[in-house]
Amino acid sequence: MDITSLYNISSGVIKEAAENAAQTRQAESTGEFGNFFQKAIESLNTTNAYLSDAENEKLRWALGETDNTNELGIALQKASTALQYTVAVRDKFIEAYKEIMQMQI
Repeated sequence: MDITSLYNISSGVIKEAAENAAQTRQAESTGEFGNFFQKAIESLNTTNAYLSDAENEKLRWALGETDNTNELGIALQKASTALQYTVAVRDKFIEAYKEIMQMQI
């Protein structure tokens, strides 16, 4: 069912669903590489946000603004895990690129 014709409806839920449907259709038209690239950018942004949160928690703890080491530990673990995942994906991407470059045409 095509709901993009419902843009003029005043309901926020219907309007949001129509906009999401339009964005989904646009993402499908960009192809699989476009989707992959967009997900990679989102992953990098998430990793950057976790690293920033961890740094902020370290600063808050060092300045004495908080004495809760659990929040610091959780933020550091999230940042570490996200960074390890990002590095693993990067390594696999580079490995695949090198393999493609060595193919004989």
